[in-house]
Amino acid sequence: MVLALAGCSAASAPASDSSTSSTTAAITVSISGGFDTKAVDNGRPVVLVAAALGVPEDVFRLAFSGVTPAAGGEAPGSAQVGLNKAALLKVLAPYGITNDQLDAASNFYRYSGTMGETWPHSAATATIVGDAVTITNAGSGYTSAPVITLPDGRTATATISYGKDTATNGSITGITIT
Repeated sequence: MVLALAGCSAASAPASDSSTSSTTAAITVSISGGFDTKAVDNGRPVVLVAAALGVPEDVFRLAFSGVTPAAGGEAPGSAQVGLNKAALLKVLAPYGITNDQLDAASNFYRYSGTMGETWPHSAATATIVGDAVTITNAGSGYTSAPVITLPDGRTATATISYGKDTATNGSITGITIT
């Protein structure tokens, strides 16, 4: 099994001679799902928000436990917004999180599930030739490992990476044929 990240020479697929490459075409790998959240998070992409803030998931969960959401999916009033922000920052400020950082991460991943929305994400793509899988686009916004389907019936698993950069937070960093 070989993993090749597009554009990364250190992990590139094995070279092949021109006769092999002209007869063997890369086949698209099916990547689906990957947007499951933990039951304790009530549909929130906590893993993404916590990573964007640079804090452990449990710290963000503890911070969010002090928040009182508005009823019925309505936006909370300004007084409640202030109380919620204070509750969040009480837990997050000791980790160096500022109000602006909290707003940036929260606003980026804000969505309305009741309106059929999900948080921002981009789909990953990959191809396979023989045993060489090449990630052609790592995607972003995955909260759980997506299902990887290879065209020949073999199975594969994805490794997801989280970090502060929202452009790459929740991206696929590896696909392993099992």
